[in-house]
Amino acid sequence: MLAASLTGAALLATPALWAVDAKASRYYEDALTRYEKKDIAGAIIQLKNALQIDKTMLPVQMLLGKALLQNGESTAAEVAFNEALRLGVNRAEVVVPMAQAYLAQGKHKLLLDQPLFAIAGLPPDVQAQVWLLKAGASADMGDLRAALKSVEEARVINPRSSSSWLAEAGIRIRGKQLKEASTAVEQALELSPQSAEAWYQKGAVAHVSGNLTLTLDAYNKALLIDPKHVEARVARAGIYLDLNRQPEAQADVDELRRTSAREPRAAYMHALLAERGGQRDVAQKALKDLVGLIDPVPMDFIRYRPQLLMLNGLAHYGLNEPEKAKQYLEAFQKAQGNTPAAKLLAQIYLGESNTDRAIQLLDSYLKASPNDGQAMTLLASALMAKGQHARAAALMQQALQAHDSPEFRTVLGISLIRSGQMGNGIAELETAYKKDPRQTQAATALVGLYLRSNQSTKAVALAEKLVKQQPNNAGFHNLLGMAKGQGGNTAGAKTAFEQAITLNPALVSAKLNLARIEIISQAYEAAAARLTAILKENDKDTEAMGQMALLADRRGQPAEAQRWLEKATDLSGPKEARWGLMLSDYHLRHGRPGAALEAVKKVSGKAPEDLTVLITYAQAQLANGDIPGAKSNLSTATRVAAFNPAPQVEIARLQVSAKNYPGAAYSLEKALSTAPNFLPAMVLMTEVELLQAEPAKAEKRARDIVALYPKRAVGNGLLGDIALSRNQTAQALDFFKRAHQLEPTTGSFLKLFGALNSQGDGRPALQLAQSWVKAHPNDAVAHRVLADAFARAGQLAAAKLAYGNLLKLTPDDGDALNNLANVLMLQKDPEAVAVAERAIAKSPNHYGAIDTLGWALFQSGKTDRALQLLRDARLRQPASPVIRYHLAVVLAQTGRRTEAREELEAALKMSQNFAGRSEAQAMLKTLAP
Repeated sequence: MLAASLTGAALLATPALWAVDAKASRYYEDALTRYEKKDIAGAIIQLKNALQIDKTMLPVQMLLGKALLQNGESTAAEVAFNEALRLGVNRAEVVVPMAQAYLAQGKHKLLLDQPLFAIAGLPPDVQAQVWLLKAGASADMGDLRAALKSVEEARVINPRSSSSWLAEAGIRIRGKQLKEASTAVEQALELSPQSAEAWYQKGAVAHVSGNLTLTLDAYNKALLIDPKHVEARVARAGIYLDLNRQPEAQADVDELRRTSAREPRAAYMHALLAERGGQRDVAQKALKDLVGLIDPVPMDFIRYRPQLLMLNGLAHYGLNEPEKAKQYLEAFQKAQGNTPAAKLLAQIYLGESNTDRAIQLLDSYLKASPNDGQAMTLLASALMAKGQHARAAALMQQALQAHDSPEFRTVLGISLIRSGQMGNGIAELETAYKKDPRQTQAATALVGLYLRSNQSTKAVALAEKLVKQQPNNAGFHNLLGMAKGQGGNTAGAKTAFEQAITLNPALVSAKLNLARIEIISQAYEAAAARLTAILKENDKDTEAMGQMALLADRRGQPAEAQRWLEKATDLSGPKEARWGLMLSDYHLRHGRPGAALEAVKKVSGKAPEDLTVLITYAQAQLANGDIPGAKSNLSTATRVAAFNPAPQVEIARLQVSAKNYPGAAYSLEKALSTAPNFLPAMVLMTEVELLQAEPAKAEKRARDIVALYPKRAVGNGLLGDIALSRNQTAQALDFFKRAHQLEPTTGSFLKLFGALNSQGDGRPALQLAQSWVKAHPNDAVAHRVLADAFARAGQLAAAKLAYGNLLKLTPDDGDALNNLANVLMLQKDPEAVAVAERAIAKSPNHYGAIDTLGWALFQSGKTDRALQLLRDARLRQPASPVIRYHLAVVLAQTGRRTEAREELEAALKMSQNFAGRSEAQAMLKTLAP
């Protein structure tokens, strides 16, 4: 599979995926067979055997998670799914079972809030499933409105599925909306007349309505369709018990105990039956079995299962364990409100002499059920215990802003800046220093501000004035070094820092800045020695730790870099956010979005209104798919950035990434209101207007850019984009040519190449690329474009040569290696496998590289290794029809015809045009059931 990009692939754990162990592979295939035959325990054993050999087998971790989930081991299942995520499984593959594992553990709020479960980016069928799981979580938490909204979202995606109607029925029943529940059930039955769950829900509605005859008929129908439907059997047994039809109740309870041995409701009903039969010892054992099943389950789960709370409370009460019973009955009371269980809980309170609590509970209950004689009697007893005899008696008979000073301007300027009014603040500081050059505080602040806004020339000029004023001031030499360093004058910066240290040997900031210059100059040993000396003097110097992290990163020591950043973060002060932000950025750059989000969350608590924190937080949220969260933080960032152009442009870029084009436009309007001709804002606003389908506005702005910046390419480039949006290809090509003539850069080359490539046979584009590469032999981007173009055109020999030239410039380029491997396969060159091995070594978790190696191995006759690699690639990118086709071919070759057919059907449904589609269609015909 030709990869779009491997260079940005997440290098997480760098497992040796290309070295598949044959024995581990056999364990996996056997486990899969057992799983398909419902031998879950056997499958788990074989999967664990495979993991003993190789813990990095992604398909094994995924199947283990599913098997453990089916076996009721939801916590262990979550561990397996998290490992699959760490190894690179595609979120769409794991989101549903992971959500089920979360629900089974009572992690409802996490299911609703975590980015892992964000709907955006998932395939439609998976979106629908996740919406329904979210609906269940919301319903369990008592938010029926949110639950119904989630159900509607699922139904919009898949209106012909009965699942959304069944989910709605359950929610409506909870809300006592029986008419709506009945309508939902009938819709479900119309779509799926042989659905046992639909018949069960029909019975449930009838049950709540009190129609026992219809209830039993529906439960009987559900069990006729699916004798293993636990809910229907439990419900029917309960009715039989209520009706004193004990032999029939006993038959259902016995069947539940045989087929669902860990069903606590069966144990409770067994106890009731035994109690009625005078078998007290059997009843007590059944109650002990029940609490043995529920007590080990975390309360975080049980609290969303009111029936289990009540049952365990009743069981503990029946076992004469009132303190344990109280814990469950109080949780039940909190979840359900006023129910008859209040009476039993009140009895426990009275037994503890907690009379006030008992009275409070019973008063509340009686407001809902004013005629409950037993509750009234209990309340009366409690009132009497408090000496409120008259009320007890009545209850039983039936009854809730003129001096211009430079000093002032300096203070005003600084205060304006701190309040976000950057432009006005800088103006006041510049006026203060101009009026009185002794205002060094204003000058120092200005140098820093110039540096922050990348105005190094102004910063150097002002810092030199300060040094001239006070030549023995080490701090001013240090400031000059910083300004020269930002301007690219590393030799001048080094001299300034050394002078600062000579003047003040204890000036740690100058030593740190000198270490930074040494790192930039690749004088790594000198930098390490300097930083080590700083830390020896102060082992809590987080600045030195941050530079140690940078040094380790430059040396190719990622674990060491991370360790230093984590240490700096841990030692940072309560308002110091920088190191946490660097740690978050570090994780993002290394493909760990989850860790990046966790790091910035901690920082956010320190500085929730800090602009950099807000922007970094949004970046992490975008990387995790949390679009609503990113939009919220960006909205706050826009307010905090006020009318400062540069950060507003940065915010707008992120808004574009979140597809919040109105939000991006708002940020850019603020930037342009302060600096109307600020090029980055003008350019981005043009792009946003184009994204908002406003080509006339975009064209006017692009022409303003051309008029203001006639020697820059960007305006004509934008006009080309606008022409393309109008399908004016000839005009677009003219604009791109003009842009490239004005500024012949890689960027303008790419736009021109793209326009040429979309016309005719693509030969003019190839000629442009060849000419550009010849004139710019070190332009790796252009070499890649040329190689890819040759590959697409089927000029394999030329493509092979072009990829070879690219690899001379970027020898560690996994993308180029992967694409070269595909070219070699098409040439039937046996070197394809070796090149694919090199590609996967550079990008071990990228589905394209894994697919390429798997397919190359299959072509070379190594089917077992090929199968496991292709299974792995399929889990990482299920939306790739090419991968699914490749996997299907190997599955069919190994006799797994049904699975092969499923993969082919999915691939053909995904795309009408992919490499191998005709072969896939032909193959599918040979696998007809």
